[in-house]
Amino acid sequence: MKNSKWGMSKMTQQNRSKRTSNTRETNARQQQWKPASTLPDPNPVEGIVFRWVRKSLQGKVDQTNYSRKLREGWEPCALKDHPEFEGLIDDEAAASGNIEIGGLVLCRIPQEFVDQRKAYYAKTTQAQMDSVDKNLMREEDSRMPLYKERKSTVSFGKGS
Repeated sequence: MKNSKWGMSKMTQQNRSKRTSNTRETNARQQQWKPASTLPDPNPVEGIVFRWVRKSLQGKVDQTNYSRKLREGWEPCALKDHPEFEGLIDDEAAASGNIEIGGLVLCRIPQEFVDQRKAYYAKTTQAQMDSVDKNLMREEDSRMPLYKERKSTVSFGKGS
């Protein structure tokens, strides 16, 4: 076989596949199976945070937890506002008009409330840490310090 102008034999040119048949779709990896999530996520809404709140546990109503969350500002989501949950909840839960799956009710709250809650607990945690540190330092004795700031310095000698 004679080499062509570009240094390839006719046999090599015949064995090559066309570039169009070698596309990303034909080389793509097959989808892998994964278990379905127990609780579906609602469609995101800007400025709103969603959370599943426990209303019952093992068939027993947990009114204390649910009412506490309502007093914190969480509001149950209505089924009419989220049509993506239509076929996912049972008839008994649908009768209430709220989205309830397995004893959990989908609730929402404005993002500002979530930010305020985080700031409140961060402040409370910092106050507790400061109290523990102050109590620990009160027990410190200068002869046996519990905490000592260690600093190292580098000095250059003159050499001999």
